[in-house]
Amino acid sequence: MRTKLDLNTWNRKEHFEFFGGFDEPFFGITTNLDFTKGYQKIKDLGYPYFLFYLHKSLSAANSVEAFRYRIENGSVFLYDKIHASPTIGREDHTFGFSFMEYYDNFETFVSESEKEIEEVKNSKGLRHTDNAKRIDTVHYSSIPWYNFTGLSHARHFQFIDSVPKISFGKYTKVEGKLTLPVSVHVHHGLADGYHVGRYLEEFQKLLNE
Repeated sequence: MRTKLDLNTWNRKEHFEFFGGFDEPFFGITTNLDFTKGYQKIKDLGYPYFLFYLHKSLSAANSVEAFRYRIENGSVFLYDKIHASPTIGREDHTFGFSFMEYYDNFETFVSESEKEIEEVKNSKGLRHTDNAKRIDTVHYSSIPWYNFTGLSHARHFQFIDSVPKISFGKYTKVEGKLTLPVSVHVHHGLADGYHVGRYLEEFQKLLNE
């Protein structure tokens, strides 16, 4: 379900119109989250590593209204719920796109997502399906081979894009604390640093539960 916003009464109307005219309306930040408690929970309970923090991230994104805004034909819509479209790696070192529906219940999310992961791994090419193209998603990617302090994305500037992009890197251990690098890119007409901060704060809280 989605709701069309009335731009004339929306308090971000001028922000949307201003940044919407940019060749590159996205802005991004890279930061580190404390992954110590989250990683310990994965180890203690045997949770799947990637799906654990993906679900926490997606829960956090759903809790921030700005992360559920999408631009369609010049209008802004608020979606009731957003899902995940992560890249999934294969043994031949290619990757494919996927669609993972968001469920509040973690066990249900894992069960359904593991089926999608297997389908991608047993496929070829990008697997750019209609579900993977859905805009009521967050574009996720994981780069588990190395830590990073910055990240950029390939962009097609002639294509109007408003889907947030979140990437994770390799966690590192410093003085007994694990840190997880996280990169967040959002359309500046729909969200500001405040909203990214709210997402990161909620993500950290969920990792620490």
